Amino acid sequence: MTAALSPVEPPLLEIDALSVTFDTRAGPVEALRSVSLVVEAGETLGLVGESGCGKSVTAQAVMGLVDVPGRISGGDVRWRGRSLVDPRNARFARSLRGREIGMVFQDPMTSLNPLMPIGAQIGEVLTRHLGLTKAQARARAVDLLAAVGIGAPRTRVDLHPHEMSGGMRQRVMIAMAIACEPALVLADEPTTALDVTVQAQILDLLADLQQRLGIAIVLVSHDLGVVAGLCHRVAVMYAGQVVESAGVEDLFARPAHPYTQGLLRSAPRLDDAPERLVGIEGAPPSLLDPPQGCGFLARCPIGDAACAVPPPARPVGPGRLAACVRPFTPAWGDDRSVIDERAEARR
Repeated sequence: MTAALSPVEPPLLEIDALSVTFDTRAGPVEALRSVSLVVEAGETLGLVGESGCGKSVTAQAVMGLVDVPGRISGGDVRWRGRSLVDPRNARFARSLRGREIGMVFQDPMTSLNPLMPIGAQIGEVLTRHLGLTKAQARARAVDLLAAVGIGAPRTRVDLHPHEMSGGMRQRVMIAMAIACEPALVLADEPTTALDVTVQAQILDLLADLQQRLGIAIVLVSHDLGVVAGLCHRVAVMYAGQVVESAGVEDLFARPAHPYTQGLLRSAPRLDDAPERLVGIEGAPPSLLDPPQGCGFLARCPIGDAACAVPPPARPVGPGRLAACVRPFTPAWGDDRSVIDERAEARR
């Protein structure tokens, strides 16, 4: 007698060919173009890329925060296998915000209500999703402020946002995001405008919370060093698309897409001799009229006529994908830069 196979557990979060369009006076802007990502329970996924590539819009789409003039124009977002885009699941999707999915926004000063004490703002999440009384929510808010490293929480629970430093406001945002112990936290540039010391404290806090609570994190960041130190996997975005995804060690050791290698070469490293950084020439394409082929073709030092066809994301090694006609592979080794060699041959 054959044993029955147990059903396969769906991913925690699955983004499937997601497209987001913003209607503007100049015409529709395709902010996301067929973005596909998977986040498993307990892991940290980093989203990196230039400003305007679609990182924050991806996080906002997951939270259901894309509103007029924006709209989801294609694809799906699934939570444990259930669609969050399907209008029939609208109530289910709303119930997840703040309860199962928390978000740390980029600028806490504009995200927090300036007229309400921070304790009351944290308490709103607790009363709505957990049904706590105001007194219970206040006590829980004090505990959360202590958990994120804010001293004298019983006093500071009554402060307004403008009475706190930037680092403290960011900790308040994290406290709100984890108030209901969600399964996933979306952290959109959580260390923006903070000094280096406070940045390190916030990142250590996120890592500690993940270890203690077992939450998954999607970290949106421009800082490759932060991503290297905190993430398990990385997805590189360019012009509204994911051009490469891989484990963090594989991606930093052997980038497969020319854009990824350009990003890494433009960042300073402590283990290299001082030399002039190599930037990526040109500018990203306009998403009012996105290119029909590879979005990076106009800036790519090795692109040619074959790149005029949209390159699909394809496997280039265990657990890694790259949307490139001629992606680099681990067989190249670490002792030379293949992109330099190919660029020289093209000249």
